[in-house]
Amino acid sequence: MADGQEDSLDLYIALSRASQWVNAHADRDIKRYGLNRTEFGVLELLYHKGPQPIQQIGGKILMSSGNITYVVDKLQDKGYVFRRASTEDRRLVFAEITDKGKAFIEEVFPQHASVIHRAVAGLTAEEKKEASRLLKKLGKFAERRYPEG
Repeated sequence: MADGQEDSLDLYIALSRASQWVNAHADRDIKRYGLNRTEFGVLELLYHKGPQPIQQIGGKILMSSGNITYVVDKLQDKGYVFRRASTEDRRLVFAEITDKGKAFIEEVFPQHASVIHRAVAGLTAEEKKEASRLLKKLGKFAERRYPEG
């Protein structure tokens, strides 16, 4: 095996497993509210960042735009979001959180944050900061290198 490849594979496996287990905690919590991770992510984005063009939501939560349309439909059926056409560009349609959606996020987000906090409690506060810094660095590097194939 090439120099350093084994360490890279070990990191990949550790990162994948850690992500899988932390997501398992988050997903179990979200499921209690009748949502999936993507639906919750869209609601959280709209709550924290305000109205978003539907075409751009996917890039912000790492989902394809076709799936986002379906997710927005489901959230709209539940009364959590609505669509609004742009007044400047008719091709743009914004997703906006409703008052019901805001109330929902305000009610469940503190508990959800607590679930995640407990799931990552295996690291000290300092270790979390360092892991966050390193994973952001790794993610940005991998993103820059992605077009190379």
